Amino acid sequence: QVQLAESGGGLVQTGGSLRLSCAASGKIFSIYLMGWYRQAPGKQRELVAAINSGGDTNYADSVKGRFTISRDNAKNMVYLQMNSLKPEDTAVYYCNAVIATTKYNYWGQGTQVTVSS
Repeated sequence: QVQLAESGGGLVQTGGSLRLSCAASGKIFSIYLMGWYRQAPGKQRELVAAINSGGDTNYADSVKGRFTISRDNAKNMVYLQMNSLKPEDTAVYYCNAVIATTKYNYWGQGTQVTVSS
């Protein structure tokens, strides 16, 4: 079992910054991929950024150059630094972890990010 605990969401103005944090616990040794997804009202959940066990990253085109995903293995933490935020970034952001052997997905509870115009 893997548990994901998120924090860092909030309300910011256009152009502001937030850093989301995701703390992983449980069988963290089995995680090979972690990422951040988001879901805006009336839209489907979409991938924002991902990072694998080797540190390789992938970003949605809409956030490239503005968001940075990183990890701290010593603290079992994954972060999403969000800069130059836009109203269209408003969504519930979910931490995601994929198990290496089974490809099973774990999800955090979600944290609300609201960007005012």
